[in-house]
Amino acid sequence: MSSESLDKLMYSFVVDDVLKGLFIYVPPGYVACVYDLGRGVLKKVLTPGLHFKIPFWQKAKLFNVQTLEYSISRQFNLEHERSLGDIPIAAVTQDGKRVGTEGTILLRLDIHQVPSIWQTIGEDFVAKIVRPTIRSRVRMVFSRYDYQDIIGAKRSDVEQDLKTELERIFYSRGIYVENILLSEISPINSDGGK
Repeated sequence: MSSESLDKLMYSFVVDDVLKGLFIYVPPGYVACVYDLGRGVLKKVLTPGLHFKIPFWQKAKLFNVQTLEYSISRQFNLEHERSLGDIPIAAVTQDGKRVGTEGTILLRLDIHQVPSIWQTIGEDFVAKIVRPTIRSRVRMVFSRYDYQDIIGAKRSDVEQDLKTELERIFYSRGIYVENILLSEISPINSDGGK
């Protein structure tokens, strides 16, 4: 290897690994958390803009703090377990009818609690906390209402009860529930089909 190609290789290393490692760019709608090898996850959240960090010593992770759409639909692919969403949720109503529920839940991460979310739950908070909680609360709330009430006059009450139940669990974990929008509630036949 010639001296000139060795110089180019060293220059490439310095530019790629050191200079790029000095900065973290946070785009609008996101915040960054920093993991420091000496102090762990830092409490300070980096807001949109360009920030300095120590190469090799600090690592940054971006988190979306915009309103997130948690879609419950037949088109969702459960193979991507970290994806935001779910397949239709099966529930049993108060009058014993099995139903499949589709809709959208609008969520948002609390900017100030993102370091705690990363520290205590991790990056896969959807699979660990969000999806199981939503499934559980949908089933619980639906068991309080008759099928005709859910699809009829009390639909907004069902959405409000579901929002209240989800807020009770998510709020302390740094996740806001902005809205619940149920789109389709279909009976499920005893053989499992609709």
